[in-house]
Amino acid sequence: MTDLEKKLKFSETFENRVALADAYLEEGLYPEAIAYYESSLKDVFSKDFYVISNLLEAHYYNSNREEVVVCAEKILDNPKFRKSKASFLYALTLEKMGNAQSAEEVLRTFDAPYSSFSERLELARFLQRQNKPEDAKELYQEMVSEFENMSKPNFRQNRHLIKIIREELQALQ
Repeated sequence: MTDLEKKLKFSETFENRVALADAYLEEGLYPEAIAYYESSLKDVFSKDFYVISNLLEAHYYNSNREEVVVCAEKILDNPKFRKSKASFLYALTLEKMGNAQSAEEVLRTFDAPYSSFSERLELARFLQRQNKPEDAKELYQEMVSEFENMSKPNFRQNRHLIKIIREELQALQ
């Protein structure tokens, strides 16, 4: 990180500022990441999707719910947002803020066969929290059925999720 800080001191560019913010985000230093992402959003870069989505992530992990929503509103119309990590974190924030209906709408965008198992697992958990155990059970069963038809490399790659999903389905029955 000190190399990136030196690089930024030597040359105050958008790329150097974002690279340092990314490093802070990865290290869990959210206030520092937020400061550098925000300082990057100037002039032609004021609507940069990558920076805003990472800023949203930093705000999420720093428990700044209102700021997560502000960031999301800036990039909601961007096609990249639909199934992004930022969209997922936005949905979780909406739930925490008491907007379960909107949260469910966003989480359901991740519900596609043979993909996004982590997000779909969280959708199933969300459905349980919303007192929709039958919907959750159906989603768990869909994923278990997909696992049975999955290629061996994909199965191995998702092994830890498969175990969790099967256990949570078993607990529902």
